[in-house]
Amino acid sequence: MLVGNYNSLLVFFSLIVAILASYTALDMAARVTTTRGRTSRWWLAGGACAMGFGIWSMHFVGMLAFSLPIPLGFDPFITLLSLVIAIASSAFALWIVCQEHLPWARLATSALLMGAGVSGMHYTGMAAMRMAPPIRYEPTLFVLSILIAVLASGTALHLAFHLRQHSSRVRAWRAGAAVIMGFAIVGMHYTGMAAAEFPQGSVCGAAQGSLSTGWLALVIILSTLAVMGIALLTSLMDFRMETRTTLLATSLQEANRELRYLTLHDALTKLPNRTLLEDRLAQAIQVGERERTRFALLLLDLDGFKSINDAYGHQVGDQLLVEITQRLESTVRAHDMVARMGSDEFVVLADIPKAQDAAAIADKLLAALHLPFHVEGHALHVSASIGIALYPENGRQPNDLFTNAGAAVQHAKALGRNTCCFFEWSMNTNAHEQLRLVQDLHQALERQELVLYYQPKVSVPDGAVIGVEALVRWQHPEQGLIPPDRFIPVAESTGLIIPLGNWVLDEACRQMAQWLREGRERWTMAVNLSTLQFSHASLVHAVETTLARHALPPHHLTLEITESTAMRDVTASLRILRQLHHMGVKISIDDFGTGYSSLLYLKRLPADELKIDRGFVRDLAHDADDAAIVSAIVALGRTLNLGIVAEGVETPEQKEFLTRLGCHMLQGYLLGRPVPAHELRA
Repeated sequence: MLVGNYNSLLVFFSLIVAILASYTALDMAARVTTTRGRTSRWWLAGGACAMGFGIWSMHFVGMLAFSLPIPLGFDPFITLLSLVIAIASSAFALWIVCQEHLPWARLATSALLMGAGVSGMHYTGMAAMRMAPPIRYEPTLFVLSILIAVLASGTALHLAFHLRQHSSRVRAWRAGAAVIMGFAIVGMHYTGMAAAEFPQGSVCGAAQGSLSTGWLALVIILSTLAVMGIALLTSLMDFRMETRTTLLATSLQEANRELRYLTLHDALTKLPNRTLLEDRLAQAIQVGERERTRFALLLLDLDGFKSINDAYGHQVGDQLLVEITQRLESTVRAHDMVARMGSDEFVVLADIPKAQDAAAIADKLLAALHLPFHVEGHALHVSASIGIALYPENGRQPNDLFTNAGAAVQHAKALGRNTCCFFEWSMNTNAHEQLRLVQDLHQALERQELVLYYQPKVSVPDGAVIGVEALVRWQHPEQGLIPPDRFIPVAESTGLIIPLGNWVLDEACRQMAQWLREGRERWTMAVNLSTLQFSHASLVHAVETTLARHALPPHHLTLEITESTAMRDVTASLRILRQLHHMGVKISIDDFGTGYSSLLYLKRLPADELKIDRGFVRDLAHDADDAAIVSAIVALGRTLNLGIVAEGVETPEQKEFLTRLGCHMLQGYLLGRPVPAHELRA
């Protein structure tokens, strides 16, 4: 037998090529698995070529490392056939690996088929030498080489299947697996070579005109490294591009989710907004029609929020809304929906079997809002007017339910606020009238339809006129003279009270300045301030600029605020009143005795006079309790050195009693009705 030898350097390179081919195979398996459609098929074809060429290169370099004491060569067509077998086996392996599952039965069958392919490649390559007589193989080593091929194929498939995902840790495992697979492939090759026996006198039929073994090995090694490098570089670049695309897609999905959330939720409170509420309401109506169920739409309009927002700023107002939201959500049931409709409007959508259940929910909400809110060191109080519309009694369409709940809210406000009302069909007429009144009031300010009436205030006991109170009236072009109790609540609920109040202040100061020029030196002008106007941030500046505009001395202007307004937020009230008092403006506490003021706070208020509410004066001659209250107020005013004004004086008995008690000024129909300025002068 001819004895063969091996080139150690080429044997080493064959091992390197085997390891590199194994790593490429594992990387290609991951690329095929993570792609879909036509891209996956392209990666399967490219990966099969790169992997097959790598395995074949290892085999061929190993063949070139072998030498006999006779010239050797390789038939190009048979060698090309061995390359085709290697590529086909690689394609089969990658296809198996990219399957979703790899049970043990399929793994064993695939290992047999792939092992046969690798063995076929090897022994086809051996046949490319065209030895005569033919190569003989030692049976034991021949069978062992095939067994090694099958085991190596099974191991490679198992490792490739479980190392398909990309990560830093998987890459380290993949490198270690490539080393194991490389040694297995090399072991199969050289076991097969060891099984080959070449008889004495053998001749290589493919040896004529063959290239130098060293140069051929160098070309194949460099070609293999180039192919493997290109394949791995392409895989890496594609993986990075895929990663960036995935990150971009993920970011886009998150942005879309965030955009959708912002589209359907209020940015401040995170509650569902009107868009989402209308969608849920439409769904509730569909369920109600299908299953004959009922639900309630509760519309909450906060009372007093605008004044807090104006007095303390939007930061405090926003934080207050957040705390109101938390309190509402903790009050309703888990399956009820709370949504925000506007700046100070909320909606609760609740399933109810009976109308009484909606009333119970409304009562809980009112009770929850009644407790004070502590925001940035302020104890803030708000209430709510709640309108309730029931499905299907009060409407079967979303717009109808919203409209009817709104009408019920306006009715609740008219009843005094901090209450709830169920919708009744008669409210629609009132709601339309109210809406028209709001629109007309906007135009009344522009068309100068508002006029001031003046009611005289007389001193006691001489009965001389020492001042007037300005009372606004609306000269409507169609409805005639509208009293303030009809349009002032509308102005307060819509915010029009601010421009309306500024107009009253300006016109009253203009008229007072004119009367001063006519010689009314003792007169003062009293102007009422609403709660919203008193809490507005621009009040002090408006008063100051108005006095300067008409050159009116401040002590001729008296600003009247109700006792409840002054006591709503004592700290803020003290700050505003002290600024006005420092300016020289007089302060009158109106409707005194009807609120809940503390004498301690009253002593601190920079007030100049107390105004006894007409409710105590009306039954003064017949009600001992009212007489006692009025006596106490007069005594308190004297103690605090405050002027006492009694309004609503309509009978001589009332006048006589109040004069005897020691009131300083009286005001009422007995002494003079409210009239325009020219009639008062007459």
